[in-house]
Amino acid sequence: FLMIRRPPRSTLFPYTTLFRSVYPREVVKRALEVSATAVILVHNHPSGDPTPSNSDIAMTRQIVDAGKPLGVMVHDHIIIGRHGHVSMRGQKLI
Repeated sequence: FLMIRRPPRSTLFPYTTLFRSVYPREVVKRALEVSATAVILVHNHPSGDPTPSNSDIAMTRQIVDAGKPLGVMVHDHIIIGRHGHVSMRGQKLI
């Protein structure tokens, strides 16, 4: 699981790799630690199918809800598959 963050007043997009299980509070906590105002979440599906699962959708919504009152916006959650990717924002899932 990868979190790309946008620091305030910056056009650079550093990233943080989260190796363990992903918890919404940990994603928002890390964004706050690095003073990010927005994040793009990225992960792969080992099955090769980039279609968001119900748990992907639920977790993303939890991260959006947790970050919003703290000023951390989720720009997108991109899932990478064997032959392409899916943007959850593009699919209007967030």
